[in-house]
Amino acid sequence: TAVVERGDLVREIRTVGYLEYDEQKMVTVTTKYPGWIEKVYVNYVGEPVEKGQPLFEIYAPELVQTEQDLLSAIIFARHMENATEDARRRAEDLVKASRERMAYWDISPEQIEMLESTGQVFRTLTVAAPSKGVVMMRMSGLQGMAVTPGMELFHIADLSSLWLSVEAFEDQIGWLRVGSKAEVTLSYFPGETFTGRVRYIEPQVNEKTRTIPLKLEVPNLDRRLRAGMYATVEFQPIVARDTVLAPSLAVLRTGRRNLVVVAEGEGRFTPREVELGTEGGGLVAILSGLEAGERVVTSAQFLIDSESKLREATAKMMETSKAAAKPETKKTAGEKAKNKHGSNKQGHGKGHKNEQAPHQEMKHD
Repeated sequence: TAVVERGDLVREIRTVGYLEYDEQKMVTVTTKYPGWIEKVYVNYVGEPVEKGQPLFEIYAPELVQTEQDLLSAIIFARHMENATEDARRRAEDLVKASRERMAYWDISPEQIEMLESTGQVFRTLTVAAPSKGVVMMRMSGLQGMAVTPGMELFHIADLSSLWLSVEAFEDQIGWLRVGSKAEVTLSYFPGETFTGRVRYIEPQVNEKTRTIPLKLEVPNLDRRLRAGMYATVEFQPIVARDTVLAPSLAVLRTGRRNLVVVAEGEGRFTPREVELGTEGGGLVAILSGLEAGERVVTSAQFLIDSESKLREATAKMMETSKAAAKPETKKTAGEKAKNKHGSNKQGHGKGHKNEQAPHQEMKHD
């Protein structure tokens, strides 16, 4: 037997998936102006880089012209310091416009400040890594290559966290949401458990597999996890709070109704119909029919149920037999009375026959 308790019902959801790069932490390095790459500082895929680390130097005629325009605007603004207010404002606006144009071309504030402080035009511009990470793609033959705006020269991925791509069945997705916590285990690291959280849930169900893809974010500060690794994921969402819980094994499912056998004590048991709710973790939520603290049978209850049904069937058979025996007894008594009356008549007839026989014999003599 087991005691019915009240508490939260946790449902276990297990699935598998694979690690991949966090798309939100991947950047593409390109240029917004045509030019020629004269020197490359990062030469192979997989090389770690820090934010602001030089990647290559590029010569761009349009960029050189913009640098000259900025220096000329600064000189002009200085000459207009003693001019009218309107003239000074126009000169300052010209300097501001030149600075913004360089910023639009991804020239860092530090490089612009160095240009203004030195007053010298840089023939080449150093392009730095926009974020920390690992080089995942590098265009081959960059040294001396002519590049155009939009060409993907480098791909850099931040590996401090990875995405875990998994799928859940459509009847499980109701218990999962963005931010749901999951335990992640990998066969590559026996005995270790990682933690992930749901970042994204696809809005559409796969018609063939009836599953929904999810993306989990898994921290990877020590860089041990790598894209492409397979992982086992286990969710344990709370599907019902503060509800009556009973062991699933205690429920007798007949198809039309659900029964439990309640132990009343002193060897007495009572079958009781219950209404079931959500099930999970070997427990089932009882919506009605049981109260916390009651004790239910969890094994061999089918024997108790069978015995009670046998007794009930035997009692009904005995009642049926008694009911059938009563009219049959009355009929037998009536038949006996009838038979007795018939016997009397038959006896009376035989007496007359015996009395006539001597009379016939006397006539014959």
